[in-house]
Amino acid sequence: MPTYIAFLRAINLGANRKFPKEDIRRAVESAGFRDVETYINTGNVRFTTGMRSLPKIEAALEAAFLADRGFEVPTIVYGTTELAGIAADAASLAVEHPEAARRYVDLLRFQPGADTARRMEAASTENIHLFVRGRALHTLVDHGTESAGPVLVTVSKMLGVSTNRNANVIAAVAGRWCR
Repeated sequence: MPTYIAFLRAINLGANRKFPKEDIRRAVESAGFRDVETYINTGNVRFTTGMRSLPKIEAALEAAFLADRGFEVPTIVYGTTELAGIAADAASLAVEHPEAARRYVDLLRFQPGADTARRMEAASTENIHLFVRGRALHTLVDHGTESAGPVLVTVSKMLGVSTNRNANVIAAVAGRWCR
């Protein structure tokens, strides 16, 4: 059975969006998925299923999370090969840009078209570098740069449904579950 990894958006932020990883695991299992594991408390979940359609998997998970929590939890799902590729891209970008002190990956539900990808990358500045690779936007922030916030505000409307992780988390998740 294929293995998938789901990334949940905007959980465990503030008092009203709590979703402990044990509850996530239970909700995923209640939706019929198997071999469920979680990693850290930011909404990273591995599971197996006979389903093949990512949109159907995302919809099933989101329905289970809404039923369990009473609030919507946007969810982005990847197969192990695609996620391993995102982790490899993050690692090679880190080598190509050693000046980057912080590295983030926006995980996207849909791959942006070529024009949108170009516009996202064009929002890069001297100290903040954006790279679109498939269904991921990699953000590299140079040493001494306070925040990527203004640049990310520019591209956020282009991202669609997405969630953000530190590149180290992506590497850890891929190393753990994409073998």
